[in-house]
Amino acid sequence: MFDSLKERFENIFAGLRGKGKLTAEDINEALREVRRALLEADVNFKVVKDVVEAIKVRATGQEVLDSITPAQLIYTIVYEELIKIMGDAAVPLSISPKPPTIYMMVGLQGSGKTTTTVKIAKRMSKGHKPLVVACDLRRPAAVEQLRVLAEKSNIAFFGPEQGETDPVRVAQKSRKYAEDHLCDLIILDTAGRLQMDDELMRELENMKTAMPPTEVLLVVDSMTGQEAVNVANVFNERLGLTGIVLTKLDGDARGGPALAIRASTGVPIKLAGSGEKTDDLEIFDAKRMAQRIIGMGDMEGLLEKVQAATSEADMNRLEESLKKNRFTMEDMLLQLQQVQKLGPLDKVLEMLPIPGASKALKDMPIDDKRIKHTEAIILSMTLQERRNPDVIKGSRRRRIAEGSGTTVQMVNQVLAQYEQMKTMMKSFGKMGGKDFKMPPGMGGLPGMGGGGFGGGKKRKKFFG
Repeated sequence: MFDSLKERFENIFAGLRGKGKLTAEDINEALREVRRALLEADVNFKVVKDVVEAIKVRATGQEVLDSITPAQLIYTIVYEELIKIMGDAAVPLSISPKPPTIYMMVGLQGSGKTTTTVKIAKRMSKGHKPLVVACDLRRPAAVEQLRVLAEKSNIAFFGPEQGETDPVRVAQKSRKYAEDHLCDLIILDTAGRLQMDDELMRELENMKTAMPPTEVLLVVDSMTGQEAVNVANVFNERLGLTGIVLTKLDGDARGGPALAIRASTGVPIKLAGSGEKTDDLEIFDAKRMAQRIIGMGDMEGLLEKVQAATSEADMNRLEESLKKNRFTMEDMLLQLQQVQKLGPLDKVLEMLPIPGASKALKDMPIDDKRIKHTEAIILSMTLQERRNPDVIKGSRRRRIAEGSGTTVQMVNQVLAQYEQMKTMMKSFGKMGGKDFKMPPGMGGLPGMGGGGFGGGKKRKKFFG
């Protein structure tokens, strides 16, 4: 989502790196670019004005000018000001001291409210027993959509009886159902509209009175631009929002709402959705978001992905192989399958703290199909071939290519890549000796070699 903004900031910082001292003109030029970048990202102009003014005040302090390089100065100040406007610290969802905890999901139609309801339920199910309640009785198939999503995620569901038209009664009845089924968390999926109207607000106000919620969460589509701020302000005035959930952060919009909505409304952004799967929901952390926006990557987020994708048994297996100075095609296949669990490669690489990464990634044909082809090639090998790839000669290579639906050239590339990984992994083992512990996610990104990035020189330049 923030690709364009990230690229603009990288250009600003790059233009300052060669300067030995920061002049007033340098500051003004950098501020003009920052202002332009934020406005193009669809950030509210009032928020942009405040941010630029704050940067100017801090950047012109003489004591700072004498002790830090221009690039470092602007880089640090922009990073800290971005954190301020998005919220200094992550704000978790509240839990009522007296069950049940009630979350009331509100928002316009099409914002992703129903899907987000199940995502939150899935996330909270690790320590609670949630119940999702279908209170949207106007939109066709809304009740059925929630029921199906809840069923797939193994989440308890409560919906209206045949002919029921009052969503407030449905919400009230859900409390008894929750008590009978030992559910300590009720999440109300309320109705939305294509635009705000008084009828919708009165219905939501009545529901809030009948079922006093622990949280009133506004679901905002990150692709709606500056209108998202107006929507948040109206809902906050009528309902008293406690938090905001941003959806579709994986889209190609400019990302203005994420930067401006907290500063404009004072309501904290608590969660962010970045995909269609029920697991694609994370706590909104302004520091990590700011790091990604200005090109610092998100190593903490990447580590979390790696830990979620890698089981302890798999890590132990790789450690044993390395301790014995052995790395087979079976080990490579295991690494390959772990990488696929992390998600699209371009999104994974964006989380690495590589200066200029967004610009480099734009020029690189990163193809996730490449990993699938590599996996198919290894799976087409016999057990003997995986454990001892040296036996794979001409006729075997042709058979593997036919079995995997690829070419002999691609088989050759995978074997060459295996040899490179084998050398690298053996060096890790030698460094650690018998007490070696496999670093989380170490082992490279198998399946990206042999032209996966469009050529050896470009890969070398990118990875340094």
